[in-house]
Amino acid sequence: MASLGIPQNTIAVLQKYNFNFQKKFGQNFLIDTHVLDKIIDAAGITKNDFVLEIGPGIGTMTQYLCEHAREVVAVEIDKNLIPILEDTLSDYDNVSVINEDVLKLNLDELVREKNDGQPIKVVANLPYYITTPIIMGLFESHVPLQNITVMVQKEVADRMQVGPGTKDYGALSLAVQYYARPEIVANVPPNCFMPRPKVGSAVIRLTCHQVPPVEAEDEKLMFKVIRASFNQRRKTLVNGLNNSPDIPITKEEIVRILEAMQLPLTIRGEALTLQQFAELSNRMKHI
Repeated sequence: MASLGIPQNTIAVLQKYNFNFQKKFGQNFLIDTHVLDKIIDAAGITKNDFVLEIGPGIGTMTQYLCEHAREVVAVEIDKNLIPILEDTLSDYDNVSVINEDVLKLNLDELVREKNDGQPIKVVANLPYYITTPIIMGLFESHVPLQNITVMVQKEVADRMQVGPGTKDYGALSLAVQYYARPEIVANVPPNCFMPRPKVGSAVIRLTCHQVPPVEAEDEKLMFKVIRASFNQRRKTLVNGLNNSPDIPITKEEIVRILEAMQLPLTIRGEALTLQQFAELSNRMKHI
């Protein structure tokens, strides 16, 4: 029976193992059963599902996942948590724990071996300092994904789902929306964690697209264009692209493309939609 969502049970486990929180791993453990239920519901976990959990901590969410999923693989970077996880997950026979850095793990190989290459669901309470690399690593690995349901810093969740013309709109918004449909499913205050973070959190579900919503002939080039457009937000799009060593065309050619797209030369990257970035990179590719 999942029991670690209750604060006193979490405290008992931490005391039993004399566990010290590691700041370098951004450890904040969930201690709210309502939030845990919301995550399971949002991810739509069923007995048919293979779930990859990133950062299981002491196994709080892992226990819930084991009770709802067919199989769970939990990837934990902190070797000090491995004996704790062996203890807290000892009642479950459908879980395996990997002591690795998920950014260095061959996820494609893992999914082929453990789930015959079928689509998986990802659940994670992500360390805030490494949220973006982990999410982008999942998307760019091209592992078959149904959805990713993650706890992240509230402002990062906001950034993932906003559109053009807002101050939070940027490369992360566009990348996430290229690969998935983002939806914030719960706001989570600091008192739901131990230790308490200094900022609010949110659970966001990223429902992965079967087919991208725009047609980019060269995905890598499109993302180079997007990054260059936001590297110097205050500059015009023309100057931002022209200043980037990753953009393979001249300023004159950039100007011609924008004119062909009927965009003003004073426009900034933050005003362009994902569709316009795809068109921009497609036109660059044919120069």
